Amino acid sequence: MADIPFESLADSLLAALEEGIGSRTDAELQGGVLTVEGDGGIWLVNKHAPTRQIWLSSPRSGARHYAFDSGTGQWRDTRGGDDLLAVLSSELGIALAWRAP
Repeated sequence: MADIPFESLADSLLAALEEGIGSRTDAELQGGVLTVEGDGGIWLVNKHAPTRQIWLSSPRSGARHYAFDSGTGQWRDTRGGDDLLAVLSSELGIALAWRAP
């Protein structure tokens, strides 16, 4: 994936997450890093341009890296795990949705 499509996808995802999560709990997007303060701690979601991944730091599931799967339109765990939205939805108790632009 080229840099420009990655930046566009990642920025779109982070903005959608901020909007979806921010209606239920404290979420702030600044400089490509989304900080979510919930009952169980602090989640950090950020774009990592050198690897073209989204990185998640979670107080529940630890650190994970997600790469965009153009076939499914999802950000998939690079270690064969779940979709990023499924993980965040489960951990935060918030239904989240996003579609690739």
